[in-house]
Amino acid sequence: MIWLASLTALLPFLAAFAGMLFGPSLTRVLRGVPGGGPGVLACAPVAVSLVLSAVVAFAVWRDPGERTGTLALVDTGSVPIRIGLQVDGLSAVVGLMVCCVAVAVQVYSVAYMKGDRRYSSYAAFISLFTSAMLLVVYAGDLLVLYAGWEVMGICSYFLIGHHWEERANSRAAVKAFLVTRLGDVGFLIGVIVLGVGAGTFEISGILARAGDLPSSTVTAAALLLLAGVAGKSAQFPLHTWLPDAMAGPTPISALIHAATMVAAGVYVVARLYGVFLLTPGARTVLAVIAVVSMVGAACAALAQDDLKRVLAYSTISQLAVMAAGLAVGAKTAAVFHLLTHGAFKALLFLAAGCVIVTAGSNLLAHYGGLWRAMPVTFWSMTVGLAALAGVPPFSGWFSKDSIIEAAQHSATHGGSLPEQGVSAHAAGWADYAPPPEIASPPKCAAASQVCEALVAKIQAPAAPLAAGEVTLPGGAAWLVYLGLLLTVVLTAAYAMRAWLMTFFGEQRGTYEPRDPSRFMSWTVAALAVPAAILGFFGLGAAELRPHLGASLLSVVLVVLGAGAAFLMWNRDPALDPARALGPVRPVFARAFFVDELYAVAIVRPVRALARYVVAFDRRGVDAAVIGTAHGARRLAGVLRVPQNGNPQTYLTGLLAGVVVIVAGVVIFL
Repeated sequence: MIWLASLTALLPFLAAFAGMLFGPSLTRVLRGVPGGGPGVLACAPVAVSLVLSAVVAFAVWRDPGERTGTLALVDTGSVPIRIGLQVDGLSAVVGLMVCCVAVAVQVYSVAYMKGDRRYSSYAAFISLFTSAMLLVVYAGDLLVLYAGWEVMGICSYFLIGHHWEERANSRAAVKAFLVTRLGDVGFLIGVIVLGVGAGTFEISGILARAGDLPSSTVTAAALLLLAGVAGKSAQFPLHTWLPDAMAGPTPISALIHAATMVAAGVYVVARLYGVFLLTPGARTVLAVIAVVSMVGAACAALAQDDLKRVLAYSTISQLAVMAAGLAVGAKTAAVFHLLTHGAFKALLFLAAGCVIVTAGSNLLAHYGGLWRAMPVTFWSMTVGLAALAGVPPFSGWFSKDSIIEAAQHSATHGGSLPEQGVSAHAAGWADYAPPPEIASPPKCAAASQVCEALVAKIQAPAAPLAAGEVTLPGGAAWLVYLGLLLTVVLTAAYAMRAWLMTFFGEQRGTYEPRDPSRFMSWTVAALAVPAAILGFFGLGAAELRPHLGASLLSVVLVVLGAGAAFLMWNRDPALDPARALGPVRPVFARAFFVDELYAVAIVRPVRALARYVVAFDRRGVDAAVIGTAHGARRLAGVLRVPQNGNPQTYLTGLLAGVVVIVAGVVIFL
C-alpha cells in the first residue's frame, strides 16, 4: 500500500524531470501525436498515478485503517525526521481527487496550449505541482509535508507567470509567491513548535501526544499553522494574491483552485484536526477568518466583470465554507465539500476556458447568447454553477448542507460539537483511530503550592473533547451560521449572474461561437459527471445526509439569491444585473479596497524604506568605499613621482644618498 502511494507521487515527479530534459527532443520522435513529447510525458504518468490512487482508495474503503511506512530515518541529534508516508481514508480520497483533476488539466492543456513555445516546461511544472500536492497528501511526517508545501509555492510562481512577457503576469506571480511565503514563515514555526513539543514530527505521533502538550503550546502552534493555511488557501487577510493569479493560463487556475495549492491549507487543518480540536481559541480565530472570507469574497464575486475573477473569489468563499465547517467541528462535511468543490471548480474553470478561447476575452460584457452554439460547454457549466450555488441534487448541495446543519447545531447548542462525524478521534473514512488515553503531567514534587498552581495552569494537557462539549463561544457559532446563510444567498446570486450574462441574451461580440476542440469539450463534459452525482456518495454517512430543516432553508435562500439576480437581468438583458448594487458596486468590485489599503500601509512604507536604504548605501557605504579608493590613488600618485622609470634619476638618487651617508659619517664620527 505504501509503495503504491509512493509511486503515485513519484510518477508525476519523474514526468516533470523527463519533460524538462527530453520533452522538446521527444516531440521530433512523436510527430503527429497530440501534444507531442511533452504531452505524452505529461498525460501518461499522471494517468497511471490516477489508477494507482484509485487502487489505494479502494483498498482503504475495503479495509479502513491507517497504513504507515518509513522510507528513511534521518537522525538529527534531537527530534528525528521520518521520511515516510501515511495512507488512511482522508489521504486516500483527497489523493484520488488530486489525480483526477490533474489528468483532466493535462489532457485539456494539450489543446488549450497548442502552439505555445514553452509548453514543455508548462507541462513539466504541472506534473511537479501534482507530485508536490500528492506528497502533502500522503506525507506521514510534518517536515516531509512541508517540503511538498514549499515545492507547490515555487511551481505556482512559474505557472502563474508562464506568459512572463506581459508585466501584469510576472507581477501576479511575484505577488502570489511573496504573500504565500509570508504565511509560510508562521507555518514553518508552527511545525517546529509541534514537532519539538511532541518529540516527533510524525503526524500520528503528534496527534497521539497532543493531549500531553501544554495548552499554550498547542494554541500557539495551531495559530502559527493557521498563518500558513490563510496564505495557501487565500483566506483573509492573505487572500489578495488569488484573484491576481488569474493572469496565468486557465488550466493552471483550475489546478490551483480545485486540487492543489489552495486545497492544501484546508487539507492540513483536517489532517491535524486533533490538534485544532484541543484549542478552542484557534478554532475561534479560524471561524472569524472564515466568516470574513466567505462573505467578503462572495460580495466581491457579485461585482466582478472578469469571468475568471468571479470564479477566483468564489474559490476564496467556498474554501472559507470548508474552514467554517472545521471551526464548528464538522470535519467530515468539510472534507466532503473539499472533494465536491474540487469537482465542480475544475469543471467551472475549464468550461470558462472554453468560453474564453471562443470569445477571445475574459469579460462577461463580451459574452451572451452562447447556449445554442456551445451546447457542451453550456450544459457542463450549468451543472458546475448549480453545484456551486448548492442547487439540489447537485454535489455542492449535499456537502454545503451538511456544513450548514453542523453550524446550526453548534449555534443553537451554545457552540457544542455536533453529535456525529466531528471528532478527530472518531473512526471513519476521513478520520484517525482513537489515540490512547493521556495521563496527567507529573507534578513538581519540590514546588510550593503557588508553583504547583502555575505549573498546573500552564502545563495542563488539553483533554480530548466529546460530542456535545462546548468548544466555541456561542457568539462565534452564531456568526458562522449566519455567515453561511448569507453566503448561500450571495453565491446563488453571482452564479446566476455569470450564467445569464454568459449564455443568454444577445451576443455581445463579433466572434463565431462554437464548442472548442474535443480535447477541451470532452474533458469538460467528463468533469460534469462527478460535479452532478458526487453528493450521492456521501449518503452512506449519517452526518452527510440532508436534514429537512437545513435543506429547505438552503433551497429557499438559493431561490432568493438566484431569483433576485434573474429579475434584475430580465429587466434589460443587455445590462449587467450588478448595477442594482448601486454605490457599493465599486467597493465590491475592488474587494473592499484591501489591496489599496495594503499598498498604503505596507507597500509604500517598504518602498520608502528601500529608497532610503539605497540612498544611504550610495551616499554612505559606497561613498566611504569610493573615498578610500580615491585616497589610495592620491597617495599612490605622490609615491609614484620618484618611480618614473628614468635610470638617471635613480643614479642621481643613489649618488646623493651615498654623499649624505659619507657626510654624516665624517661629521658625526
